[in-house]
Amino acid sequence: MDTKKGNLMEKAKPYIAMICLQFGYAGMNIITKVSLNSGMSHYVLVVYRHAFATAAIAPFALLLERKVRPKITFTIFMQLFVLGLLGPVIDQNFYYAGLKYTSPTFSCAMSNMLPAMTFVMAVLCRMEKVDIKKVRCQAKVIGTVVTVAGAMLMTVYKGHVINMFWSNYIHPKSNNINNNPSTPQNADKDWFKGSILLILATLAWASFFILQAITLRKYTAQMSLTAIVCFLGTLQSIAVTLVMEHKTDAWKIGFDMNLLAAAYAGIVSSSIAYYVQGLVMQKRGPVFVTAFSPLMMIIVAIMGSFILAENIYLGGVLGAVLIVIGLYSVLWGKYKEFKEKEAEEIQEIVKGGKVENQIEDIEANCVEIQRN
Repeated sequence: MDTKKGNLMEKAKPYIAMICLQFGYAGMNIITKVSLNSGMSHYVLVVYRHAFATAAIAPFALLLERKVRPKITFTIFMQLFVLGLLGPVIDQNFYYAGLKYTSPTFSCAMSNMLPAMTFVMAVLCRMEKVDIKKVRCQAKVIGTVVTVAGAMLMTVYKGHVINMFWSNYIHPKSNNINNNPSTPQNADKDWFKGSILLILATLAWASFFILQAITLRKYTAQMSLTAIVCFLGTLQSIAVTLVMEHKTDAWKIGFDMNLLAAAYAGIVSSSIAYYVQGLVMQKRGPVFVTAFSPLMMIIVAIMGSFILAENIYLGGVLGAVLIVIGLYSVLWGKYKEFKEKEAEEIQEIVKGGKVENQIEDIEANCVEIQRN
């Protein structure tokens, strides 16, 4: 009985870890939105976030990977430099700017485009081949098209507000404020601008994954790579912020929501999340990790409606449904591809074992003949 309970808990651990991680990501989106609404510059927030992330992960990288850390050549350094530019600087700044113009739920829905965009980037970089005759490749192509269609629908069509049954009880006055028809054109412009920024952020993040996969072939210390990328990203973000933010007051931070947003995003979303995802990925693979991302969107939608009195629009819901359908179509194709490769590797091992057994049998026969 105890053994069965132990096995059940062992099987449940990856699921529990990923569900907890989605709650962590959802909290980051809500807290960051509140911080940005209070007037904090997203450029400064990116600097502080990655400074916290570097401080959190660097000691572990120095201690745990001191014996396995490869030497950094000029080529590897340039790859790390570009990774710092793509992830911390371009992706995070565009994502936070898009989050400021739109809403946490909308931003989470857009981020579900990541697997489809990564697939397109991998095809363009010739890291992945498309055999349109195979069902798995058809699923990935169709999923990518459906995902892009969902994103376009969310960007172009807003639709009417969908009121949750609890909205009128929790925020009775906020709905009237949010739906104020005095500035609908400005609101639509900001929404469209935010959508474009979120698409560009997702594109930068997909490029980050592709380059990270290439870099990890030679620089195999994953934790050290993350620490270096966060550190370089912090330096690059400082340079960008000095150019974009001319007010010294923008750098001020106290024991308030701004500090919480930076520390939470840096420690939870960049450090703990990386460690947990790495552990789960080793056991269950990258497809399993990515499959939980729509859960974050649902959590953020509920939390945003409760805490921020966020309006949820029909266009956003329809687009999000299309994006999730496309996401799981791409993930299904990737899962089938992973299983095919796994089966091929097993066949090769079996064939290799048969050849070795045949050689051993021949050698044994030769020895017997010599004895006779």
